[in-house]
Amino acid sequence: MGPHPLWTRAFHGFNLLVLLLMAASGLEIYNANPVFGGRAGATVPPWLTLGGWLAGGRDWHFGAMGLYAANLGLWIGLLLHRRHRRLADGGDLGTLRRSASPPRRRLASHRITYTLMLIVLAFSLLTGLAMYKPAQLWWLVSLFAVAEPAGLSSWQALRVCHLATIPAIALLLVAHIGLSWRVGGLRLLRRMVL
Repeated sequence: MGPHPLWTRAFHGFNLLVLLLMAASGLEIYNANPVFGGRAGATVPPWLTLGGWLAGGRDWHFGAMGLYAANLGLWIGLLLHRRHRRLADGGDLGTLRRSASPPRRRLASHRITYTLMLIVLAFSLLTGLAMYKPAQLWWLVSLFAVAEPAGLSSWQALRVCHLATIPAIALLLVAHIGLSWRVGGLRLLRRMVL
């Protein structure tokens, strides 16, 4: 089996670049006003950030956001176009429940992980947009009012949820690479990149 199509390899590389830009610039924004502990709270080491200060981080973050949204839209469109039957029929979930074949179960796990990545990425886009335009997207911000009984304002809950997408994506990325390794080993990983 040869390498993946050029568009697949290009999208994987582009996704990685855009996600790194978004995460590093987002951590710069976080450092300006940490979610945990306010201005005196825990911060991220500067070598993990991009922008140098709040305005620089925001510039990078908002500059990469359009690329992020367009790329995410393309991936979700491809997922729905190419896998709508598997999603609609519960095919991959059904495979996990019913199949005795380890290779089929691993492939189904891989697809589910990939789909979860797209859901978390879409969630991060929605929470980011809600923080960017809270007056226009007040209804989206108000969804986070469910955290008020726990002592968090809807704004603070929104910020925590948005920040939580970074470790969530990191964990799903590790799972994606691990499952790729289990499905096709180093050969599959090389075909996805080279």
